[in-house]
Amino acid sequence: MVKNNIHIIGIGDDGVEGLTATARSLIESAEVVMGSAQSIAAIGKSSAEKIEIGADLDAVVEDIQAHEDRRTVVLATGDPLFYGMARYLCDRAGKERFEIVPNVSSMQLAFARVKESWDDAYLANLTGQDLSRVVERIRTAETVGLFTTEASPPAVVAQALLDSRIDYFSAYVCENLGAPDERVTQGELSDLAKREFSPLNVMVLVRKPNIPDRPTSMAGRRLFGNPDELFLQSKPKRGLLTPAEVRCVALSELDIGSQSVVWDVGAGSGSVALEAAQIASDGEVYAIEMDLEDHQLISQNCERFEVRNLKPVLGRAPEVWQDLPNPDAVFVSGAGRQISNIVDLAFDRLRGGGRLVANVNSIENVTAIREVLHAKSVDAKIWMVNISRGVYQLERVRFEAMNPTFLIATLKETKHG
Repeated sequence: MVKNNIHIIGIGDDGVEGLTATARSLIESAEVVMGSAQSIAAIGKSSAEKIEIGADLDAVVEDIQAHEDRRTVVLATGDPLFYGMARYLCDRAGKERFEIVPNVSSMQLAFARVKESWDDAYLANLTGQDLSRVVERIRTAETVGLFTTEASPPAVVAQALLDSRIDYFSAYVCENLGAPDERVTQGELSDLAKREFSPLNVMVLVRKPNIPDRPTSMAGRRLFGNPDELFLQSKPKRGLLTPAEVRCVALSELDIGSQSVVWDVGAGSGSVALEAAQIASDGEVYAIEMDLEDHQLISQNCERFEVRNLKPVLGRAPEVWQDLPNPDAVFVSGAGRQISNIVDLAFDRLRGGGRLVANVNSIENVTAIREVLHAKSVDAKIWMVNISRGVYQLERVRFEAMNPTFLIATLKETKHG
């Protein structure tokens, strides 16, 4: 026997007035309507049998199966497939039995109310999640949308962020979205930490521009390959820091010894230089950076990592190299057309037996650097590094791809007389 399709219809706080004509027609013709007490009340008068459902979705599946030969509508909040019951019901009872009519989700409404895009936002439901884990994920996000809970209301979330030195977000709390008593409150986290809000709310966080990150605790610091979140980074240039995975490969190829002299050219906030300094504990490391803001961050990161053998050098390469000792290892990173020339000149300063590693983001720069090294009669190893990191997004793991990057490594042979 072919079973009738069951319609899962998303409904907001505005009730049937916010539904399409199709959705209203399906509700009017239904023989059975299931939903929360609030959802059932929102549709008004109906001749259908009404079955109130709660949080026990297994019981909902049983109710559906018990009425499978009758025209049934299941009312859900907002978009039933956006952290709603539809996914669970389709998985348990078979998606072929359902038709889904979505409404606007409260998360969509929240971002619309604050006029922010949610394309790349970190979204989380705090139900059943450890708040500290969510806070650490927020630390490096640009935009955040949170379904809060009674156990973790906006005030608790705001205080948890402040306790973790995450104070660089503008915050919004969107209450009772779509209802007559809808309200959107904007404020600093310190203000929201003192206020109470309706249990039906969505919290939106938007990172303020031009404020450096406040890194997480230094507990568990590594010799190299430290998480990106440990380093102070400038805004809005975040994302230019050499990722931990790429750093590990680069430092391995640099073959740094305890007494090595190392140059990091185009050092940014100094992640490679800092880890090189930890490896070359009795050596010297020079972090060469022409941007004043990043140059200052290198000094602050040195204090965080308690590194004493790293010297930040402010200026443009190669002019600022004049008084530096010849290096045993050179790391060059950048995106401009001049990087091949920088590699050429850095290789000339490299001591015999030393290694050079370049990190670039375009195939054109790979080609240009390879030509430079070929002209010097040296070979180069080349990698294209593709990294995808697993992230939690509303109880599911998805992989977030980082931009591909290229590493070129070479050895300057020692000349024998």
